[in-house]
Parts: sequence; C-alpha cells; structure tokens
Amino acid sequence: MATFLSEFNLCGLVSGPNGAFDVILGLEPGGEEGDRLLVTTHGRTVTLYKVSDQKPLGSWTVKQGQTITCPAVYNFATGEYVAIHDNKVLRIWKDDDVNLEKVFKSTLSMDVYHIHSVPNIEPLVLFKKGAIRFLDALLAAPQQEIPDTISEGEVIRWSEVFVKGEQTVLIFIAERHEDLFIYVHNLKLNSLLRFKVPQDKEASVPLSYTACFGNRFITLLSLYPSGHVYEIMVPVHQAEQAEEHVLPKSLLLKLPTFTNTAVTILNKTHVAVLGILTAGQNSAKEHLSIWNTKFQTLQASKELPQGTSGQLWCSGGRLYVPHGKVLAVIPYHCETSSLAAALGKRKDIQDPEIEIAPVLNWNSFLEDASRQPSQQASAAKAETRKSIRTKKNSVVIGELQKTGVEKLLCDCKSADQRCVEEELIRFLSSEPTPDYQVTIGKIATALVSRCKTQSRFYPQNVFVQMVQTNRLSYSSCPDLIKLLLEKEDMHLLQLCLHLFPDIPESVTCACLKTVLNISEASLENVDVDVDLESVICYIDIASEEKVDKPADIVQNGFSPALLEEDSCDVQLTQKATPAEATSICPVGMKRAALLNAVILTKYSDTFLLPHMKDLSAQQVVLFLRYLQYLYLKCSEIVGTNLPGVNVPNINQIIDWMSLLLDAHFTVVVMLPEAKGLLANLHRFVRSQVKLYSELNKIEGSLLELQKTKLQTKDHGLYSIEILELV
Repeated sequence: MATFLSEFNLCGLVSGPNGAFDVILGLEPGGEEGDRLLVTTHGRTVTLYKVSDQKPLGSWTVKQGQTITCPAVYNFATGEYVAIHDNKVLRIWKDDDVNLEKVFKSTLSMDVYHIHSVPNIEPLVLFKKGAIRFLDALLAAPQQEIPDTISEGEVIRWSEVFVKGEQTVLIFIAERHEDLFIYVHNLKLNSLLRFKVPQDKEASVPLSYTACFGNRFITLLSLYPSGHVYEIMVPVHQAEQAEEHVLPKSLLLKLPTFTNTAVTILNKTHVAVLGILTAGQNSAKEHLSIWNTKFQTLQASKELPQGTSGQLWCSGGRLYVPHGKVLAVIPYHCETSSLAAALGKRKDIQDPEIEIAPVLNWNSFLEDASRQPSQQASAAKAETRKSIRTKKNSVVIGELQKTGVEKLLCDCKSADQRCVEEELIRFLSSEPTPDYQVTIGKIATALVSRCKTQSRFYPQNVFVQMVQTNRLSYSSCPDLIKLLLEKEDMHLLQLCLHLFPDIPESVTCACLKTVLNISEASLENVDVDVDLESVICYIDIASEEKVDKPADIVQNGFSPALLEEDSCDVQLTQKATPAEATSICPVGMKRAALLNAVILTKYSDTFLLPHMKDLSAQQVVLFLRYLQYLYLKCSEIVGTNLPGVNVPNINQIIDWMSLLLDAHFTVVVMLPEAKGLLANLHRFVRSQVKLYSELNKIEGSLLELQKTKLQTKDHGLYSIEILELV
C-alpha cells in the first residue's frame, strides 16, 4: 500500500501583474545533505530553502530586465550555484554572495535548455540544439562553437541525467509537430543514440514525462491527455544504430480523464499523478494520487481544492506541488508491492508462535471413506498396535523434557524459595542455550506470578542475577517493574532502569513518582542498596558546611554580580546566592542516584509528556530543584560534563526540565515556593545567553583574523605585524 503523510507548506508564491501566481521554473537539490532545495521561479529569483525547517537560507535576484531561463543547480564538486539568464548568460555564485551582478559571469555562444547536476560528476549543460558539454569545458572556452545535434524543427521538451556505477547517461525528448524522438547520450562511450516513438491513435503529444534507470534500459513513462500512461524501454547500448530506429510503447496504466497532468515515478511499482479528474459535465476536482502499476490499482488520493499549476516534483521521499498560493510539500510512503501483501499473507512476515496447519490429502481421505467396513476394522487394529508400541517411548520422551525447563517452571510455582534459588542460580551459571533468552523470560514471569499470590515469596538474588545477564527486558516480563515498585526494591529498580532498553514512558513516569514519594528515612536504611557511582563524584556530603565563594569569581560565565544586573520582576524576600544554590543538593545521595537512572532512560517526548502531568505539585518542585542543581553543577565545569559513571549530560537535564515545565507550567507559576526557583533559573539562563553572545562575537573576530592571514609570508627572523579589525 501507499499513503500520504502530513502535508506542510514550504513557501508562498508571489502574484504577478495579471494576478496569476509565479510558475516555478524548477526544483533542484541545494546541497549534499538532501534537505536543501533550490527553487527557481519563472522570473528573476532563486531561493535556497531548508525543507525540514521550512525557512529560506538565501535568495538571489537578477536585475530588472533580465529573466532566468534555466533552473539554478548546485555544483556538488565546488559547492557553488549555477544558473542561466537570458538563454545564454551563465552565472556562478556562492552562499556568501549577495549581489548577482558582482559574481562570475560568462556569455555562451548558444542558447541553453537545461543544466543537470548530480553528485560525483561535473555539471552537464544541455543546449537547445541537443549538444552536451561539461561545465568546466565551457568555462575554459565560453565562445566555442557548439554544433547542432537534433534535426531542424525539433524542440526539446524534457531531459534527465542518470548515474549508475561508472555510467553517466543523459536522455532527452524532442518534438516535431506530433512526432517524438528520444536521444540517449552515453558519456562513458561518447555515443549518441536516436530513436523514434511510433504514432498511434493518440492524436496529441504527451503532457508529462518521467523515467528511471535500470541495468541496461531506461524505463520512460509518458502521460497523455486521455489518461493513458505508456511505457517505453529505451536501450542504453546498441550495437548497430539504424538510420531511424523505432521503439515500441506499451500501455502501462489507464487513468480517468485528466487535464493539466503530470506524472513522476516513485519506485518500481508506484507512480504519482497530478491532474483534474473530470467526474461529470460541470464537476472537476484536482487530485494528487498514487497508482500501483503492477496491479493497476489506486493506492492513495489527495484532493487539492485550491488548484495547481500542473507541476509536480519528487525528491527525497517528498512530493512538491504548487497548491494555490503556496508550494506544498507532501511526504509519502510506499510499501513493497506483492500479491501476497494484497491478500494479507506476506511471505516475509511469519509468527514463530503460530503452528503450521497440516495439509490434508483429499485423495486418501476419499479412499478411506470408500473402504469396506472390514478394511476399516483391520486398519483400526493396525493403528491400535502401533500406538501401543510407541506409548512407552512417548512417556520416556515426556519425562526427559520435563527434567529441563518444564521442571524449572514447575519448581518456580510450588517449590521452597531456597530450593528455587539454588536451582535457578545453577541454571543461570550454566552454558546458554539457543532459547536462553526466551527461557529466562518464562522463568521471570512464573516467579513474578508467584510473588503476587504469596507475599512472603520474593527471590531477590535470583531477580538480580537474571537482570544482570542482559537477556531480560521489559517486554519479556512486563510485571517485574510493577512488582519492584510495590516492594520498593530500589536496588533492583535501579538495575532495570539502567539495563532494560524498552521501558514504556508510562512505566518510567511511575518509577519517577515512586522515587520522589519514598522518604529519605526509608532510603537511608542499611537494607536499601543503591549504586552511588553516578553521584559520588559531584555531590559533596558536607556541602552545607562549605564557605561561599567570593562574588568576583566567574565560573563558565556565571557570576553573582551578573545575576543581580539581570534581576527579574519577581521580588524575593530572601535571595540565595548562586554558591548556596549549587552547593546544597535538595535530595539525598541515594535518591539522586535513582533520579539519575530515571533521567537516563530512553523516551519519546510525545508519549512521556501526558504521563508527566500526573505528578503532584510537591513532586514537581522537588524534581525541578534537583534538575536545577544538576544544571548549575554542569555550568561550573568547563566541559559541562559531570564526572562519574552513568551521569546525565546537560542536554538530557535541559530536556527533562523543559518537559516538566511544559507539563506543569501553570502549577509552577502559581506555587509560592516555586517562585524563587524560577527566578534563579531565569537569571542564570540570561547570564548564559550573554556569555554565548560574547563568544559568538569572539568567533566572528577570529574568523576575520583568519581571512586576513590567507597567505603566509616569510618575514625573516624577527618581525612585528599589526592586525586591525574594522
């Protein structure tokens, strides 16, 4: 199947003097990363966009009276942009160029039809008379004589370049009245092939062309006004070139009647078609649709009520359509086409737990039904004798199987806890079997089920060793973490948070609530064993006894004087100095280690945010204070990385702080005890912004210094050099 994903607008289209919007001359890749797009309008402007951010990165315009006649392209070899205006004037510029009148300019001897630029080759210039030249060769001699390749009266309507391995092939189509000619230029062999498309009942020329390159042939699709899509297999190599070789075309797809249509290939079995679907005499709706060419079926359709200009482009898994006043970007997804997928029986998807049903032999079934009663009786006796002979063997096999995993599972349900621990520790220390991970999941599930029914049964040592094998996950035993939260087993909970890669966001938030709810007295109990490696290096136990640092010391751009200058509107009755805020941890060491384990878990913002709203106001303030403590501790260090093992980095701390404020913004603002906390964060963030602003200025000065020292001069043994920054 094929589907359209969420649509968004890339840019607006400017209306001309007659009220119509500018027609886009072309869309081309604007860089190697694939997210930049060059948009050339049929006028004077070339704009570079970053598609994912939906914002322009640069725009260039030719002067009044000039017209861009060829879509601008990106030169992957040099990082420059190339365009043609007024048919034969070549312009080359870079990102930092602003005025196109001051960039490189060269006038060619013949009109240009299109410039093709793809990675790993030099840009190719296709002239309107069919000749092809590399861009570098033209720059070396712009006024060189360009011979005619196509016949008199032929006009090029479409062209494309393909690179596969060491082959570079440029194909273009020329029209003469209603005759179509296909030209294939193989640059490696320096050969030019010419083919003719036969005329048939289609009385008009195609509206749109698209193609893809296979091993030896180019698959060319042409869309006619009647809605017929024809396929032509164009050879790249040909031993004997006839004077006028005719290529046959075959009907690939028959669509409803369209006008102003365009077609583009998405993959081997899917095409996208744009046009106006005529539903009746007075009703016509413009649609963008995806068709399966293998099964002749409509896969997806999207109505475009504001109308289009009949233009369609495809790049990087996205479709680009001028829709009304904007250029719309429509991502799509196409699955591999197969008849098995259409029937719901994918060959590549098999459930290992589903047993294959036996295939009945209907011939033997009919023969058994036609047997005589005596024959049936004798067959039954033979079957009885056979079952008696194999009964003993089946009993022995069953006992042997029960002595393995089944015996372990049975013991987990009924045996004494000491016996269970001894057998399971012996099993965990043995050589792993191919189904070792599945077996551990079954054993853990059986143990958790017994723990729920028998409150005194809790083999903690076994659970610890099973988790430490890295063969157990949340998916294999979902109720384990729930049991740990009920038992308040912080040691095992910390292990699961560190080692389980698939903990859902709802469970992560439940763990956070439990860690914030448990009292410090319970955590300080000797029986509560928590790994402190993530906090021992940056949390000072005797932090309350520290003497405040002098106010004139600046740490990573953070100074009390700067904070006082940037005071916010909130007036605090008692202002805490930054040294006090950073020296006192709001939670104990064990709770801090558990909170670090929660912060380091994998999550998605979309799924975690709704569950964060379940935290109480007191939990929010406590967690926010700890996150602020971590943030300020990171800011004291030059590298902004806390020392220790399994410690959060500054990006993770900021992400959790942002999530917490997004989920409880109103609550935090209204709480009196949170006002001082927000004020401290506000002043600290402003000081950091000032610091990075100054660093950006220094970076700009250093770049200017670098530009002034492009050439190294030998001044002898001693010299004085004065550099002036304007």
